[in-house]
Amino acid sequence: MRVPLSWLAEHVDLEPGARGADVAAALVRVGLEEEGVHTSGVTGPLVVGRVLDLTPEPQKNGKTINWCHVDVGAELNGPDGHRGIVCGAHNFAAGDSVVVALPGAELPGGFAIAARKTYGHVSDGMICSAKELGLGADHSGIIVLERHLPGVEVAPGQDALALLGLAEETVEVNVTPDRGYCFSVRGIAREYAHGTRRPVAQVFHDPVDPVDVVVPEAGGPGYPVRLADDAPIRGAVGCDRFVARVVRGIDPAAPTPRFVADRLRQAGMRSVSLAVDVTNYLMLATGQPLHAYDLATLQGEIVVRRARAGERLTTLDGVERALDVEDLLITDEVPGDPSTSRVLSLAGVMGGADTEVSASTTDVLVEAAHFAQVSVARTARRHRLHTESGKRFERGVDPAIAARVAELAVRMLVEHGGGTADPAATDVGEPAAAQPLRMPVAFVERTVGAPFTEQEVVGALEQIGCAVTADGPELSVVPPSWRPDLVQPVDLVEEVARLRGYDTIPSVLPAAPAGRGLTAAQGGGGGGAGAGGVVRVVVVVF
Repeated sequence: MRVPLSWLAEHVDLEPGARGADVAAALVRVGLEEEGVHTSGVTGPLVVGRVLDLTPEPQKNGKTINWCHVDVGAELNGPDGHRGIVCGAHNFAAGDSVVVALPGAELPGGFAIAARKTYGHVSDGMICSAKELGLGADHSGIIVLERHLPGVEVAPGQDALALLGLAEETVEVNVTPDRGYCFSVRGIAREYAHGTRRPVAQVFHDPVDPVDVVVPEAGGPGYPVRLADDAPIRGAVGCDRFVARVVRGIDPAAPTPRFVADRLRQAGMRSVSLAVDVTNYLMLATGQPLHAYDLATLQGEIVVRRARAGERLTTLDGVERALDVEDLLITDEVPGDPSTSRVLSLAGVMGGADTEVSASTTDVLVEAAHFAQVSVARTARRHRLHTESGKRFERGVDPAIAARVAELAVRMLVEHGGGTADPAATDVGEPAAAQPLRMPVAFVERTVGAPFTEQEVVGALEQIGCAVTADGPELSVVPPSWRPDLVQPVDLVEEVARLRGYDTIPSVLPAAPAGRGLTAAQGGGGGGAGAGGVVRVVVVVF
């Protein structure tokens, strides 16, 4: 999981002057594994330039290049008040603001920039495209800042690294199987608060705080959804909550907000379209996977059920898959006519191509569901289909936030896509409530081998979100909804120990008991070596 520091800072107060290495160290302190601290890979002088003029020059090879004079700021311009740069792109004009890599800069992949003679000119820098800066896959034309950052005032010579977010550090952590909640900025922010030994309530800002994210009451029946899992695995139904919201009239050409696209890129994902980017952004922010369907392609009621023999699905990656009867599916059918049932997606793993959001989609249905860990894990392995959604569901997703995350998606689609949300909402199913765990207070000290007071034990458990009630020498502990890994008392002990800090727990070797020598059967003569017994040693030489 990669988390840009600016995004993390929205959900937890960073310590003054904290850099990527400091954040990583705090996370390691509470048991997470650091993978590294990353930047964009762009170094050296990268500045805003204003194109003064450009002259098209046809070449013998049939290509036409532009010989440009670019103002890169008074301190960086040449003696003629500009720099001459050769550029092969044609999507800009005189007066445009562009991004210029000056000699001494290095672009991703180790591409060093230097003044060099080409096409009969000395090109004193490079005007950059999005792909050359690692900002996207578009290599067809250079970045024109008036279009790339609409409404942002720029000036020649301005630092483009900071302007484009290329100087920002991103912390990467390896999320262990028991800490699925850390596959989100929400989870990492909470752990950073623990790692800095500060009260979570004071420094953590939950992106799905029920006070800030109020789900409106449904204005009537929402899109019809039926949960029909008739083959639970290990007694657990495959889907115990399904939230559906509809947004209509989205502009298909509406661009993804720059901050969303930048954060997706920093987290290692590519920008696709507004609707898809919103679902991915909120998954990274909250840990709740979402899926968007083109509403026009749905034929009726959504039914969540197991696959039937012989059913197939072409998933979003273009692969046609033979389904197993254990696969949990999202399907639709005409109400009252089961023969019309059609497979829409592999629940929690990947959607189907038939209902994919496309460049012409104007109405979408947003799904926010809670699927059983075992069901998703088995489907993902069976089809060798490992996705961002699947790896979160198989480690455990917070069932309490589905409606709030769907509400955030609706808000973003309305704000940035110009859509209108249906007043009706669907929220079916009810996840099982967490069961309380009983643990003697003394069990912590007995297990860890270091003294812990009841106050410290209760305080640590409350810090991670547990509801704790003292009952004599025992505690009754209800784990928070985002921690499905807390299932037995030793799990609670681990939490108390890591919040104190593993480095503070002393390593003490137990005292070795006095030996009693050999037994009679071992040749100890009945009295043992320590009591005058005879020890016989036989040496065999080969």
